[in-house]
Amino acid sequence: MNLDLAYPSLADLRARAKRRLPHFAWEYLDSGTGDDAAIRRSRAALDAVVLAPEVLAGRVTPDLSTTLLGRAYSRPWGVSPVGMTGLFWPGAEITLAQHCVAQGLPFGLSTVAAASVEDLAPHIGDQGWFQLYPPADPAHCEDLVKRAKDAGFHTLILTVDVPGPSRRERQRRGGLQTPPRITPRLFLQSVLRPQWSLAVARAGVPSVRGLAKYADANEPARHVGLAPHSAPDRALYEKLRAMWDGPIVAKGVLVPAAAAMLKEVGFDAVWVSNHGGRQFDGPPGAATALPLVRKAVGPDFPVLYDGAIMSGLDVLRAIALGADFVMLGRPWLWGVVSFGARGAAHVSHVLTEDMTSAMVQMAITRPEEVRGRLWSDHAQV
Repeated sequence: MNLDLAYPSLADLRARAKRRLPHFAWEYLDSGTGDDAAIRRSRAALDAVVLAPEVLAGRVTPDLSTTLLGRAYSRPWGVSPVGMTGLFWPGAEITLAQHCVAQGLPFGLSTVAAASVEDLAPHIGDQGWFQLYPPADPAHCEDLVKRAKDAGFHTLILTVDVPGPSRRERQRRGGLQTPPRITPRLFLQSVLRPQWSLAVARAGVPSVRGLAKYADANEPARHVGLAPHSAPDRALYEKLRAMWDGPIVAKGVLVPAAAAMLKEVGFDAVWVSNHGGRQFDGPPGAATALPLVRKAVGPDFPVLYDGAIMSGLDVLRAIALGADFVMLGRPWLWGVVSFGARGAAHVSHVLTEDMTSAMVQMAITRPEEVRGRLWSDHAQV
């Protein structure tokens, strides 16, 4: 099958992934919290970014490579950590890590992924980023960070926008519990998706393997990582800085003053995100906050972005608003669920071709040249 003809956009992969996943798994992946207003605002904010094309510029050969936090990457995007990745397809974390190594992209692993840091150690090469949801027990937190470092992860992501759990009503309606447990309702949903069911039967029901060693002996089914986490504060950052000798990124920043504070505290980068709309339905779309955060931290401080990216053009839009680098979560899972490793490669292919095409239209050779090229900057009244 020619994926470029059958699935030319990420939206096409999304539609196929929805058809292949049981309802409860799809709702976990696709939903936000509340009525998904934050997700819609993120998409609307990107759609509102209009760029200025060029004419009579001659032939242009774009170069999409970039550097971030002292490391070179082939593209200005990477794989964002997603909780319970292996729920959507067994081995998805390893598939995506291997893709990132082959393509020269950063791979983010969540604390609450199905795979542990040790599972990923043979596969991350020099591309491993670890997203920390800090366990409430300080000893468990310290041990988890040490394990990530020993496994070869070099960049630590502290998620700062999860002081407590969210409701995620769509996920609840779908019937998924944490940790995952096959109920009669979920079994019936799974029967309707035989390929997914067969894959899970071979691999086993996914669990949060990275936190299994911290499970309460009196309540073994409940991992500490799925209980309330310790709410991140400055004291936690100071402890992490003493434990981690690589970059530490603050993920989940929307308020400009907060971004400036995080820079002052000592974080190496801030990551503009509304958590895919999964924590709080009240904030702005991430792209709305992005230029304000950029202004607050200055022109040279590293800024990452995620939120509603559906194309290479969207990546360029985010860079135009002030991002240095863009991370994607859901689209990579759409690719893996649809076609495994081939699907992950197709996501990269779609992003690359679309961003290259957009850069040619704008006559720019490097991603950062898009800054200052908003149509409104050139429009005459």
